Order: sequence, then structure tokens, then C-alpha cells
Amino acid sequence: MSNIQIEKTVYDKRSTSDGKRILVMRLWPRGVRKESIDLWLKDVGTSRELIKDWKAGNVTRAQYEKRYNIDMKGELQRKLVKEIADYARAGPITLLCSCKDPNTCHRSLLKTLVEAEL
Repeated sequence: MSNIQIEKTVYDKRSTSDGKRILVMRLWPRGVRKESIDLWLKDVGTSRELIKDWKAGNVTRAQYEKRYNIDMKGELQRKLVKEIADYARAGPITLLCSCKDPNTCHRSLLKTLVEAEL
């Protein structure tokens, strides 16, 4: 079992079990105070183009996953995934986004990438 949680959204209150709270969205969410987040890694968030296509219904879940994983092959993104893995080695972390369902959110894909680094 990994130290990586994805069940919470950025709007959920902090708890001691969260460990390091890492925001993984491109844009800062409305109404969220900076104190509720420990680290913001916007470059592992879904690209604006992909979010737009997803919300418009122009891509299937499989296409979304494929495009997200391609985006994550960039040099910066690979470096950030390794950084997140380092935090997970040190203790619990919670990947945060505004999506309510973690299974259809990029957090689940990011968690898989991070676990592969562990």
C-alpha cells in the first residue's frame, strides 16, 4: 500500500492523515486559501486543451488517459513525478484537485505514475 491518497478534493478540510497536501491542478481553485495547501505543482495538472476537450465530450476516457500520459512524458513532468515520489517515500501525501470522483480524475493517473517511481 502506498502513502498516496487521492480520495479528497482540494475543498475538503485538512486532516492529520493527509500528510503533505499537494495541489495538482493547472489553475488555482476558487475559494481555496493558500494555507490549506502545502505545495502547488501545476505542471502535473491536465493541460488546458485536454480539459477543454474532456469537458466538451470530445474525447473518451481512454483518449483522455492516453493524452494525459503523453503530456506527462515531458522533462519537467517526469522531474515533478520523481519529486512527488520522494515526498511519498518520506511520508503520506494527498494529491488534490477539484474533481469529485478520484477514479475519473487525472489524480488516479498521476498516482499510478508516482507509484511506478516508488
